[in-house]
Amino acid sequence: MAPPARHPNLRYRRIVLKLSGEALCGSTGGFGIQPEVLRTTAAELADVYAAGVQVGIVVGGGNIFRGLKGASAGMDRAQSDYMGMLATVINSLALQDALEKEGVPTRVQTAIDIRQIAEPYIRRRAIRHFEKGRFVIFAAGTGNPYFSTDTAAALRAMEIHAEALFKATKVEGIYDKDPVSNPDATMYKKMTFDRFINDRIGVMDATAATLCRDNNMPIRVFKLTEPGNIKRVVFGEQIGTTVEK
Repeated sequence: MAPPARHPNLRYRRIVLKLSGEALCGSTGGFGIQPEVLRTTAAELADVYAAGVQVGIVVGGGNIFRGLKGASAGMDRAQSDYMGMLATVINSLALQDALEKEGVPTRVQTAIDIRQIAEPYIRRRAIRHFEKGRFVIFAAGTGNPYFSTDTAAALRAMEIHAEALFKATKVEGIYDKDPVSNPDATMYKKMTFDRFINDRIGVMDATAATLCRDNNMPIRVFKLTEPGNIKRVVFGEQIGTTVEK
């Protein structure tokens, strides 16, 4: 099947989208996968696919098992992180199924070898999938403990030569203070990497932000649950917060 023609007004040709595991369960701190949330997310991504955007996706696993939480409860940190990586594989397979039901050809590539259910991560093969019009979901983080899925998203974005890293969150962007408890909070439209890192903005961990800064990979932070936001961002609308040099 030939890939969709690229829309002439697209701002980005190839992106990596980072989704939290909680995005699939529909609530902060929730557990499991909500089928309706999964369908809604897949339908919105199908609109992006139809516009001709090449999309890599990294999904967290916090809705099933969070490595840091296991370690804080007394588990070995490496063992706990590996369990978290497997949780991201579960989420990735669920998202692949939902996307393909929406007509989006999708491949899952894992940093841990699980050949019976997904391809191993091979950079050149991933790029070839994009060229053929397929989405690629990068599962199992970096394949190493002690590194977050944010860091995995930053690494994959640079490896596949993406033009931006999208971080879909539960709020509209980055604020000067918590917008939930402070109604007068002000959202930044733009922020430098140095300020993002030095102010310890909790949207993304410092390792991932430092990688993006050192390799000039812009980050876009926006609200996932607002219908149409992913498509608006790839068309260049100024929503959310842009983090760049």
